[in-house]
Amino acid sequence: MTLSKAPARPAGATRTAGSPRARTVAAVALGGGAGAAARHAAAVHWPTPAHGFPWTTLGVNIAGCALIGVLMVLLTEARRTRHPLLRPFLGTGVLGGFTTFSTYTVDIARLLAEGHARTALTCLVATPLAALTAVWLAAQATRGLLKGAGR
Repeated sequence: MTLSKAPARPAGATRTAGSPRARTVAAVALGGGAGAAARHAAAVHWPTPAHGFPWTTLGVNIAGCALIGVLMVLLTEARRTRHPLLRPFLGTGVLGGFTTFSTYTVDIARLLAEGHARTALTCLVATPLAALTAVWLAAQATRGLLKGAGR
């Protein structure tokens, strides 16, 4: 097995904390922390009962995906100049940290291990369908609002 080396940087080229890549990574990290904290708060306030359907995880994923639909339309279709870090901070960071598809898979595994295959299957199918529907409906509604407002 041969390991390839990273391309050499030109003389004098350095990666600094102020570089565009570093700023983007920092924006995603800060946003991700905020989104994950909000998701955790939801799980603490509305815990899933033992052997129960993970309603909080489903609700967080639906809400987060709806917000992603709104955000992406606003950032890509509204005629305004946006800060270049807004999308990484809000989309990838906050909403990526808020939506919790890793917890969704853990919930399914837990339900299967506890012998609740029907509930696990319901969760397996309902979550992506509801999340995709939320993105689509929110994007369509946002487009309609933008069109009505004359963009």
